[in-house]
Amino acid sequence: MVTGTRSSAGTAAEAVAEPTALESELRALAGSVPDPELPVVTLEELGVLRAVHVPGPGRVEVELTPTYTGCPAIETMSADIERVLHERGIPDVSVVTVLSPAWSTDDISAEGRRKLAEFGIAPPRPHSTDGPVPLSLSIRCPHCGSTDTELLSRFSSTACKALRRCSSCREPFDHFKEL
Repeated sequence: MVTGTRSSAGTAAEAVAEPTALESELRALAGSVPDPELPVVTLEELGVLRAVHVPGPGRVEVELTPTYTGCPAIETMSADIERVLHERGIPDVSVVTVLSPAWSTDDISAEGRRKLAEFGIAPPRPHSTDGPVPLSLSIRCPHCGSTDTELLSRFSSTACKALRRCSSCREPFDHFKEL
């Protein structure tokens, strides 16, 4: 396993280059890996998979951005990506941690948000200024849809989630915190 950390997303030339068919195929494979802490969503849906490059024959470099700098799941993500790419026949796989730009909950895809809610985890509210501004700051219960919820603990099963309870149906649930 080769892992490392990169402080930027690469050069301007790398950012403009269109992915090859092989890079697209390998990205789809790497992106299909389930998140080890939230197996209902893939790394692509979670938005932590940044890029896949093929610098030479039999060599692949994958860029991952953790949900937060100390995320312990990054090692498992890297190992799982290496495994699926080795199974595809790629002998030399390098997974690099990219910290800039930082991951944001806005990186979670619409499908990822839908899957989180379906699984019983309230998805984060979007920060993006590209659409309508939410009129409420409340968190919607993923069980009954009520916005009458209360915070029980700022931390839940993982550092990126908070524990809440719905005042209507009284069910506890995790809320993926906005970052």
